[in-house]
Amino acid sequence: MKESERTSIDPERKADHLCVLVHGLWGNPSHLSYLAKSLREKHSEDNLNILVAKSNSGSYTYDGIETGGERVTQEIESLLQELEKDGASIAKLSVVGYSLGGLIARYAIGLLHSKGWFERIQPVNFTTFATPHLGVRTPLRGYHSRLWNAFGSRTLSASGRQLFTIDTFRDTNRPILSLLADPDSIFMRSLSLFKNRALYANITNDRSAPYYTTAISATDPFVNLEAINLHYLDSYSPNILIPEHAVSPKPAQEQLSLYTRLTSSSQNLLMRVPLYTAIAALIPIATVAWTINSGIQSFRSNKRIQLHEQGKGLDSYRIPFLTNGGNTARSAVSGAFRRMNSTQGQDYLPESSDEDLTNSNGAVLMDPSTPGLPLELKRTTSRKADFPTLALSDEQFEMIKNLDSVGWKKYPVHIQNHGHTHAAIIVRMEKPGFDEGKVVVKHWVDEEFEI
Repeated sequence: MKESERTSIDPERKADHLCVLVHGLWGNPSHLSYLAKSLREKHSEDNLNILVAKSNSGSYTYDGIETGGERVTQEIESLLQELEKDGASIAKLSVVGYSLGGLIARYAIGLLHSKGWFERIQPVNFTTFATPHLGVRTPLRGYHSRLWNAFGSRTLSASGRQLFTIDTFRDTNRPILSLLADPDSIFMRSLSLFKNRALYANITNDRSAPYYTTAISATDPFVNLEAINLHYLDSYSPNILIPEHAVSPKPAQEQLSLYTRLTSSSQNLLMRVPLYTAIAALIPIATVAWTINSGIQSFRSNKRIQLHEQGKGLDSYRIPFLTNGGNTARSAVSGAFRRMNSTQGQDYLPESSDEDLTNSNGAVLMDPSTPGLPLELKRTTSRKADFPTLALSDEQFEMIKNLDSVGWKKYPVHIQNHGHTHAAIIVRMEKPGFDEGKVVVKHWVDEEFEI
């Protein structure tokens, strides 16, 4: 039986370590086959149990982070209880999330912690690959950005609203991503208990989850690779960068001249004219098909969520999310003010010229002296910073501060031979163009995963 199809574990095995793998949006267990296979090649069945969650397969990922998290928690608890019943036991737990699966995993570990599992089981490794920890709201200027933020958030049912942080989670009056990153929440408390926390983030061509959100970063130093030097890990060059010193700006004289850049851009544009023409012809058709399908899937998702809410055994998951009860009312009130402020437009854009506000890719940049910029970021950002701060939302800046407080190993990933880096980073399928992802997975298995 394939690792990705396993639904139970032989209790006769001696392994006391369970690793749970959680796939992403529109995903299924087969997407994690290479991760599971690589783990198994490194660690035998006597040393490691592997569970690939399957309860959120396909369009079930439309149903929201909390619904997906509860399903995964049920899978994990069922397996743990089954093993205990058969006389086996698990002493260590590792959790790995890919894309949206990383957010679902963060929710699930909070539920496990609240039910006392971490009093009996040691949390060891928590890893995410290309997970949008800050959501997918794009920090770009212009109508196209606002259109994407508005359109995208309404085409993926509950998950879409949550990824664009326009949801209000239960009675908290806050987006679920904000709650997941609250220092007083069960989710952050559980995350802090893991011995090792690591993330892998694509630096280019990840159109599903850009670098700033997968790396939990207020800057994106990789928007213009011609202007920087990349520093790779010795044994994993040219695919994984040094976390502490991934990049440095090139001296001005080493950068390409304006004429060279314009000539190159013109040539690239001419070469892409046929592609752009084809895309222009297909966009109306694809948009209509996408919208119709999204409407159907959202309707089905709402029905599934209703059925899920009526399911048995969920009462144990409906617990207080904030461990400091005195902060609940305060959080609800502050959440209301944040929602009101968000309707007033972008608070972080400085009053300056367009050239000062955007980089070559159109990403909005911020001067650290901008009024409203969180104090913590003002202290760590220089006016002469090499990589200016992106125009994120209040909530996103707060998420960065809180998530960074628990400590992460952050590995920038440079996949160069395939444009679909979001899939390549975990070798979502066996194809030659994804071979660079095997380097990433090897690094995780050999360097980061502690048995």
